[in-house]
Amino acid sequence: MTMLQHAIFVLVLPLLSAAVIALFLRRSGGVAATVSTLTSATIAAIALLMALRGERFTASVEWLRLGDFSLSIGIKFDDLAALMLTIVGIVGLCVHVFSLGYMHDDSARARYFGGLSIFMFSMLGIVFADNLFMMFIFWELVGFSSWLLINHYLHKQSAADAAKKAFIVNRVGDFGFLLGIVWCYAQFGTTNLDELAKAVGGTTGVVVAAGLPLLLFCGAIGKSAQVPLQVWLPDAMEGPTPVSALIHAATMVAAGIYMLCRINVLMVPDALTVIMWVGAATALYAALCAITQSDIKKVLAYSTLSQLGYMVAAFGLGSVSQVHGDHSHILEAGVGAAMFHLTTHAFFKALMFLGSGSVIHACHHEQDIFKMGGLRKKLPLTFATFTIGVLAIIGTPFLAGFYSKDAILFLGYVNDKAVFAVLVFTAILTAFYMVRMWKIVFLGTPRSENADHAHEGGLTLTAPLVLLALLSVFGGYGWFYTSVFQGKFDEVIDLVPHAHDTDHWVILGTSVTVLLIGALSALAIYKPSATDSLAAKAPGLFSLLGLLRTSFDRFYDYYVEKVQQRFAMLLNFLEQILVAGVIVRGLAGVVGLFGLGARALHVGNANAYAYWFLLGAAGLWAYAAGVLNF
Repeated sequence: MTMLQHAIFVLVLPLLSAAVIALFLRRSGGVAATVSTLTSATIAAIALLMALRGERFTASVEWLRLGDFSLSIGIKFDDLAALMLTIVGIVGLCVHVFSLGYMHDDSARARYFGGLSIFMFSMLGIVFADNLFMMFIFWELVGFSSWLLINHYLHKQSAADAAKKAFIVNRVGDFGFLLGIVWCYAQFGTTNLDELAKAVGGTTGVVVAAGLPLLLFCGAIGKSAQVPLQVWLPDAMEGPTPVSALIHAATMVAAGIYMLCRINVLMVPDALTVIMWVGAATALYAALCAITQSDIKKVLAYSTLSQLGYMVAAFGLGSVSQVHGDHSHILEAGVGAAMFHLTTHAFFKALMFLGSGSVIHACHHEQDIFKMGGLRKKLPLTFATFTIGVLAIIGTPFLAGFYSKDAILFLGYVNDKAVFAVLVFTAILTAFYMVRMWKIVFLGTPRSENADHAHEGGLTLTAPLVLLALLSVFGGYGWFYTSVFQGKFDEVIDLVPHAHDTDHWVILGTSVTVLLIGALSALAIYKPSATDSLAAKAPGLFSLLGLLRTSFDRFYDYYVEKVQQRFAMLLNFLEQILVAGVIVRGLAGVVGLFGLGARALHVGNANAYAYWFLLGAAGLWAYAAGVLNF
């Protein structure tokens, strides 16, 4: 098979899996799980094969034509797509294997694995898309599959509400994304990524207005949950924990970052500055919100928001320097740093989400961290692997997160000191709330009967943790990409930022300092107890952080109730009075009068018809004789 045939096969395979499950295996959960898992294993194997082969290609075919407008379906497989395909394949396989144990007793297991397959199909479509219209089609399919999986426990009102919220909020961002695509087509006559690169490369000065890339960025704001559309992601934790690992930590939410890297050629300085500050604001806001959370999955959800903010800020920072010509190296630093952190984050965040799933499964689906405790001895393997994930995300030297986070901090230090300060403070908060959660969950003594009777799960629950833990350690090293992947991703991962030796030492010293400040503060403040130590020691600060966490939802609730709903009532009133009343019923009334008059003429009397006939004949004669002149 050629590489193109491999790409088509790996794209269509999960769709076939979902169709088989939906049509034939809805009552056979075990068989459906096997089919979906074998499909994900095949995708992972082909993804690694395609990445290592080093063959890159583009191919497309016209799918639809309306006048001068044509819509193509095509595949663009370059280093960026190869990297994203590898991440989706590896993490997807780990989640499928973990789900075999985690969802073993679920009565709707077939529907769950069918949803995973349709999600894999949708995500792979985004990865392979060679034009923005095709990307948008799969973008919406990802939204649908996310809604389906979040709403897996559909008997729970909270899950139904969370799925609806995620769907609606993402549509807000996607509307801006669609407008940007339309503007792009109007501006360049194409949305093909290669043709856009050529069109932009052939011009001088500012290529487009800042509004175009910012409208496209709206899609990333929704999908990657950036401020102000971040409100859906914490609620999405109502879905099964493996879903959180696959969709809301490693792949779907990373689609926004991937899309930004795809449209990097359209970026202009003003748009990049906005993107940079949106990312920095999201990173800081989410880190502050995570401090007061007691649900283990929501702590990780806000952590995901914060790390996504890091990636968005990195994209803006690095590409700003590229636009202004501050760096002459071939790699675009923003894309390189953002994709590097996306890769390492996919490994250690999927590890922590699946680790939290192991904890929740062992504690009989208890998610409150203050009802856990003492799990270090109960779940030794989960404790060891989860600890690696925590150390990676807080930037511990020699782990994957240390290198990718430092690449972003370097860009901030070189290009914008204000953003650098925000990201450094966010790094302190990250170490603080992650160590807080780790200590409360695993140390001390069990604080509930469920925690006291917890025990390690089977091989399907632990094997993915071990693999992801290894990737969380080695995924930041240069040799991992130059040796294992034979340098195939050098064009999209900036492993060695260009800087003076002094800058490297400043970043290294800053990283170690913020790590120690955050981690030691959490160890000093929090005790493994059933109550939150910060709430007891600083109730005012705790309440303020809680208010900050709910502020966006409160604002949106107020807007819907006081503004949008009242505006809708006004429109309904105008429709009833003007449209239905005056225009529709008014004209209908006039027509009705003519109808009554005409109907009155038909009385069923031959004498009356004779008189009307004579009157009509007299009128016709008068007109013909010129007596009546109109």
